[in-house]
Amino acid sequence: MSDEATAMETLTRPSHAAARDLLVRAIEEGAVATVVGSCTVDYEGRAASTLGSGERHLMLKPDGSALVHTDEGQQPVNWQPPDCEHEARLSTDEDDVGEVSEDDEVGGDAEEGGDAEEDGDAEEDGDAEGSGDDENENPDSSGQERLVVESRRETPDEHLVVRFESVLHVGAFDLTDERDLSLAGTEEDLRERVLADPDLVEDGFSPLATERSTPAGAVDVYGEDRDGRAVVVELKRRRVGPDAVGQLGRYVDALERDMHAETEIRGILVAPSVTDRARRLLAERGLEFVALEPTAGTGGGGSDGAVDGE
Repeated sequence: MSDEATAMETLTRPSHAAARDLLVRAIEEGAVATVVGSCTVDYEGRAASTLGSGERHLMLKPDGSALVHTDEGQQPVNWQPPDCEHEARLSTDEDDVGEVSEDDEVGGDAEEGGDAEEDGDAEEDGDAEGSGDDENENPDSSGQERLVVESRRETPDEHLVVRFESVLHVGAFDLTDERDLSLAGTEEDLRERVLADPDLVEDGFSPLATERSTPAGAVDVYGEDRDGRAVVVELKRRRVGPDAVGQLGRYVDALERDMHAETEIRGILVAPSVTDRARRLLAERGLEFVALEPTAGTGGGGSDGAVDGE
């Protein structure tokens, strides 16, 4: 762990599994995540491109953007714009065969995002092998599970895949500049807003407990609606994606298993905004969304953005 207040966690020469776990937490918690290591990069969208093995720096931002940098130049060699969905997982070489052909040319308009640098300069520097792997790691071993990071968006359809052969460093940082801090506030500010005025969630909502324990974790706010139905409220201080929907769904499922079978439990996600994919998942799962900022007077509030889960 770093001593800096903004550092959630940093790991040097971690195993691929440890790097994956930290990235998953960073994505779920809306942190800036960085990975340094030897990797290949494939892009498929308006064009298709492939970068061979090389040591690079990957940055994932909570607004959905992704940047891949080498040790030269100010521009990333690959990037994805905001509102993409990030995923970190483990995969073997066999799992990833055929996703993007290595024969695809490096190309595309760098101004539109996602494509590799023109003329393939970064590809020529991509032969350097990663160093400093954990002694239990063997990047040349067939079937070895390695870290894979994906960034996707649907409109237009674009897919960036970074496959790590070795991981030198991974970090997760809760970065907020002064302007964003004054506007967005904290999750605790959002909780206090809801407790002080429960009708911001919906008319007739009555909070009964905070941090209620479930087998899936602690529920931010647990209460009842005007009809006496149980309500699970998950609070997020920033724009959120599918991970937050999954978290809320796990809480609802856990309480449904613990309570009487006939008990109806509603799930409401409260955040400033959600991605389009998250909104669709909310509707599919019968969950709801309320747009609310952590602090008053910043444009949020009320249930106009709710997804009807009934």
